[in-house]
Amino acid sequence: MANVDHTEPLATRALNAAGRLSLQLALIVALMVAWEVFARSGAVTMFVLPPLSLVLERIWNDAIGGELWLNTGVTLYRAIAGFLIASVAGVALGMAMSRSKIISWFFDPIISVGFPMPKIAFLPVIILWLGLYDISKISMIVFDAIFPVVTATIVGIQGVEKELIWSARNMGAKDREVMWQVILPAALPQILTGLQVALPIALIVAVVCEMAMGGYGLGGAMMTSSRFADSRGVFAGIIEIAIAGYVLVKAMSVLRRRLLVWHQEANDPTTA
Repeated sequence: MANVDHTEPLATRALNAAGRLSLQLALIVALMVAWEVFARSGAVTMFVLPPLSLVLERIWNDAIGGELWLNTGVTLYRAIAGFLIASVAGVALGMAMSRSKIISWFFDPIISVGFPMPKIAFLPVIILWLGLYDISKISMIVFDAIFPVVTATIVGIQGVEKELIWSARNMGAKDREVMWQVILPAALPQILTGLQVALPIALIVAVVCEMAMGGYGLGGAMMTSSRFADSRGVFAGIIEIAIAGYVLVKAMSVLRRRLLVWHQEANDPTTA
């Protein structure tokens, strides 16, 4: 029997990944150069669009002064805390709705109506009830991020192959064992997809709440810069939020690959 050479497919995958990374970096560099050139061309004032070099200088000064780390840490704390609460509560509620017709009958209309509506409309109510501090911001994040987690959990559990459940029951597994050892692992890819949707939502809501309520955080710093007509500070905040969001999304993708190392998608080249 001829030996199968697995080196070429791995090398091909590595080259494809390197090519995609190079293309992404080239597009980012091109966008940065275009920003700098256009801002210094005189077509717009520096107040409307400050050069990228000045914005990066502002970010560097904020980092040296410690303001960048303080605001970023506060925003990430609120976003991650709200995301974790929404994740636990959303998965638990999705499991309960999948197992109990009464719970599903009660919560299904709420999920159906609440998912598509803009939850940020409840921000004045949250402020009225809970004030302007962290508890109100985190509560708003949980309220927004929980819906995709619940929906993904329900869809994932309902999509588990019945043969797996029947096989487990035939082998003597109890309901609790079937849920934790068969259904949840099989539904994990769909649940993680819901978590990947909820995480950027958590960051977005954290920034919006900080803009509306003020105080520390990336959103609050941007609004402060806006009030003082500090254009560089506003654009610096945009870049800082974009980088924070990128890091969170990539971290969630890495976590997904680690948790699904046993799954078929771990061998899919498109997920590398």
